[in-house]
Amino acid sequence: MKKLFIVLLSVVSFFACKNDTKKETEDIKTSESISENKQDVIEVASFKGQQVTGVTVTQNGRVFANFPRWRDTVKYSVVEVFEDGSSKSYPNDIWNLWQPGEQPKDDQFLGVQSVVAFEDKLYVLDTRNPKFSGVVDAPRVFVFNLNTNVLEQTYKLDKDSYHSDSYINDLRVDKANNKLYFTDSGHAGLVALDLKSGKSTRILDNHKSTTAEVSELTFDNKVWKNTVHCDGIAFDQNNQRLFYQALTGYSLYSVPVSSFNLKNSTEIEASVKFEAKTAAPDGMIFDQIGNLYYADLEHNKIDYITPNGTIKTLVEGDNVKWADTFSIYNGYLYYTNSRINEASGDISDLNFTINKVELPK
Repeated sequence: MKKLFIVLLSVVSFFACKNDTKKETEDIKTSESISENKQDVIEVASFKGQQVTGVTVTQNGRVFANFPRWRDTVKYSVVEVFEDGSSKSYPNDIWNLWQPGEQPKDDQFLGVQSVVAFEDKLYVLDTRNPKFSGVVDAPRVFVFNLNTNVLEQTYKLDKDSYHSDSYINDLRVDKANNKLYFTDSGHAGLVALDLKSGKSTRILDNHKSTTAEVSELTFDNKVWKNTVHCDGIAFDQNNQRLFYQALTGYSLYSVPVSSFNLKNSTEIEASVKFEAKTAAPDGMIFDQIGNLYYADLEHNKIDYITPNGTIKTLVEGDNVKWADTFSIYNGYLYYTNSRINEASGDISDLNFTINKVELPK
């Protein structure tokens, strides 16, 4: 999720289609969304004045969270969260000490936007774009060994894989092909990184499927003005397809991961598939039975699409306030409430939470 304080793009065509697009989305959600909001929401942790966006849970139940450097008051970039709700900087305090205005360092976090645990590794995505001031050096992924909590590898994106205004937003791990996949919500596009060679590839740069459809969202009649390109990303391992969507948009797309191997842009674009009209989301994730979960940001909900295409509601209400990032562990969906539409100016009195809710059976 998750882009705050970015410059509003004045693209006339966005406004021309906005009302029709939103109306179509409302019609679909009214006719197809089925509420199953009977689950209890459990608060895992709360952070006062610290805006959490990312959460991930390891195969052993360890919980990690991240805090993007969107303002000067960020205390830490990555933490481990314990069972009692307390937290500690990860992997240590030194990695989390960097402050805006200092020279970039290779062994410190500058602007972490996502953390993803996969098997015995923690992948920490650093945008290297603190406060949306522009990319100061190559966006990268720090890979920590969860058994030793020591940095194992650093992968930097190649220069032709990002732009000066890129905001590399979220990632997914593809074990079968030994790759990582990313969205770029600042300069629309998708990126793949080969974990063996370290080389990265960018596709669908400024393509319709990766570009924002609208430049504002509405929350209780209050307008949140921003243009955020492809943000949420989910990997369908069984079908080897990558699903993605603009945050300010209502269209879900997918592309076969083999498209990153194609050289011809026309062939790549032809491989894109429109999947569904949805709510405006942030993060997204597949469960083991093929349900695709995503937030309905404008209506304080978490929805999911079943394998047969039915849209259902998992949970809704005051316990869902901009559900930003998802992780699944032991039958529960973990999510962060990043409250991006509320978090302007002084956020010292706002509480940002990690919650969990039981998955449908």
